[in-house]
Amino acid sequence: MNRLAPVEDINEEDLRVGTPKTSAAGVKAVMVALERGIAQAGVSRTVRSMLRVNQRGGVDCPGCAWPESITGARKPAEFCENGAKALAEESTTRTVTPEWWEEHPIEVLRNKTEYWLGNQGRITEPVILRPGEDRYRRISWSDAFGTIAEHMRATTPDRCVFYTSGRTANETAFMYQLFARSLGTNNLPDCSNMCHESSGSAMRPTIGIGKGTVSLEDFDHAELIFVVGQNPGTNHPRMLSALAEARKHGAKVVAVNPLPEAGLLAFKDPQRVNGVVGHGDQIADEFLQIKVGGDLALFQAFGHLLFQEEERAPGTIVDRAFVEAQTEGFEAYRSARAEIDWDQTEEATGLSRLEIASIARLLAKSKATIICWALGVTQQPHSVDTLREIINVLLLQGNFGKPGAGACPVRGHSNVQGDRTMGIWEKPTEDLLAAIDAEFGIESPRHHGYDAVETVEAFERDDVDVFVSMGGNFSLACSDTAVVEAGMERVGLTVHISTKPNRSHVVHGQTSLILPTLGRTDRDDKHSDGPQFLSVEDSMSVVHTTQGRLAPVSEHLLAEPVIVARMAEAVFGPEHPVDWRAMAEDYDVVRDHIARVLPGFEDFNRRVRQKNGFVLPNPPRDTRTFGTDIGRARFSVSPLEYLSAPEGHLVLQTMRSHDQYNTTFYGLDDRYRGISHGRRVILVHPEDLTELGLQDRDLVDVISTFQGTERRANRFRLVSYPTARGCAAAYFPEANALVHRELVARESNTPGYKAMMVRFVPHTEEPDPAFDERQAGRATAEFPPS
Repeated sequence: MNRLAPVEDINEEDLRVGTPKTSAAGVKAVMVALERGIAQAGVSRTVRSMLRVNQRGGVDCPGCAWPESITGARKPAEFCENGAKALAEESTTRTVTPEWWEEHPIEVLRNKTEYWLGNQGRITEPVILRPGEDRYRRISWSDAFGTIAEHMRATTPDRCVFYTSGRTANETAFMYQLFARSLGTNNLPDCSNMCHESSGSAMRPTIGIGKGTVSLEDFDHAELIFVVGQNPGTNHPRMLSALAEARKHGAKVVAVNPLPEAGLLAFKDPQRVNGVVGHGDQIADEFLQIKVGGDLALFQAFGHLLFQEEERAPGTIVDRAFVEAQTEGFEAYRSARAEIDWDQTEEATGLSRLEIASIARLLAKSKATIICWALGVTQQPHSVDTLREIINVLLLQGNFGKPGAGACPVRGHSNVQGDRTMGIWEKPTEDLLAAIDAEFGIESPRHHGYDAVETVEAFERDDVDVFVSMGGNFSLACSDTAVVEAGMERVGLTVHISTKPNRSHVVHGQTSLILPTLGRTDRDDKHSDGPQFLSVEDSMSVVHTTQGRLAPVSEHLLAEPVIVARMAEAVFGPEHPVDWRAMAEDYDVVRDHIARVLPGFEDFNRRVRQKNGFVLPNPPRDTRTFGTDIGRARFSVSPLEYLSAPEGHLVLQTMRSHDQYNTTFYGLDDRYRGISHGRRVILVHPEDLTELGLQDRDLVDVISTFQGTERRANRFRLVSYPTARGCAAAYFPEANALVHRELVARESNTPGYKAMMVRFVPHTEEPDPAFDERQAGRATAEFPPS
């Protein structure tokens, strides 16, 4: 195996800026996908992995949670460019051995970027960093588990935290939460806390379920589809096929976004002739370039205009039969939307009354509407209110439980929805805990645990002794980066179950373990009962199998369920009522437990082996019923709220590059936006640059303001770009240092990555005397130098 990665670290001085693209995918996407795969894994491993991805009996793409058809035929290539990049990253033949760790002291690694760290390759053996040592060294698996047991037994359960990323499979997630609850804690933060937690917080009280209420097949029957706060061309490229097909069936597509994204303009499907030699398929019929944080005002205006149309033509807009039979709160909602302040609405949205009214007419005419959204809506202080307003508009016209209609939160990680279904949640229901206890003979804790933001606050209070991370990159994914890293370094033991090096490994606890695990594409065959498969749940509640077939890069890797079981055995000993070893040996045993604990998973082992898996129950979609506390769907009323930057400031949102998946950087080419070879950029409208007395390519330091405190991140390059006026955009996670940990969405506690108030000062190598470090509270972010 090749252990030296053919990449240099990022040199921000090499930044190149070109013209943004007006279409996504095409032949270029195919060529980039093949090039990346071959460079990482060679021809054979690349071809074998790509032919099996998202196919029946194959491996679920680790790139995103967009579903495959369960009624039609699968295409030969059921993956996108970024899915191929994700596969290449995981199936790489580059390796990080114990010798590599010996050659790279922590102080050297801390000056490397995430791009460099991730490109080094797959970790081959467990390693440990002990107090006072300056580098990781080899450790046996048995000694690693013994170290974990020693630290957990020396503290109390609620001083232990168990984090997980959304790529963890169902069986692993179920065992992981069972381990935490057997220990006695609900400290189970996960990546949902940082992305779609607002969706669940808005949907559960209003429609009785925190999941989307549409199927992929509904897109063929929709008359109108909204894509709000989302960039499918990069984050969910296969969604573009569904949107293109929907338009062919007569649907209108409305894009609502602060940035004009290539994937919202046109899609060149490389598996179709016009995607190779033509202009591709138009995606958005209408584009509303809304200000960041203006979506609540927009959907309140839609409600107002729909009621006006109902008054003009009674019985044509409001689904009266549905509203009267299945909802509560309608009259209060109608009263709240009777009047609207159009000056304030235009200020909040950056849109004209005419633009808004034009789209409201499309809504009024539609008999089947789907509203899709992603993180552009979920990461602001008023996100939950915004999503409730979206639900209001859907309820008004009866857009639940009929073909072509419903709510569609588009999840990111390939099993983030499944993790929550399996019980990864810091606020579990009594029904779940009672079922777990009855099945396993344990007594689960009833008090709530920490979410991601609360974990950071616990770090600050020195209330965490053991932090276990099942995948993910907690230090970079969280807000308030400098505070997170300082807190993590005070933890007694950090344990990272990982495939590749990342930033969290080098801002470690006093003792730090890295446990290498099999990836999604790896063959899992070290079991007495033969090769094993796992299962995942997609964005539309379909549960199906995933099974890797590639030879692992090291004989020392363990599967995630095995790691969880061996941790538990080391901590609890042989007399524990849970048979951890049986689950680790045969994942059918895990699924049998799940079938008896979780509603909807009855006969799990048989149903998951069906051709397309099975679909979980979804009452709003299946029976037009709503499992809220009142047994009906609930209209809600929220005051108008939007983001307004102080004088001299802009509203900053984070975004992902096209060459990136969350904290994983595949490369340095944000092709569709025309930006390459650099990441420390801020996209600003040219007129805003002029008003602020700045110019394109100025080098600046960025200062964010929140409740009288400031955060600072240095050395960003301003780029003139056609974003919404008054708004700016920067890459995640470089801008995370600017998000104060208390800047969160109310109710969901999701960090406000789309709600920063920032100003720019010329970059200087000397400290800014006007900046009060004590007020910022360890919040100046000095990232690794170029």
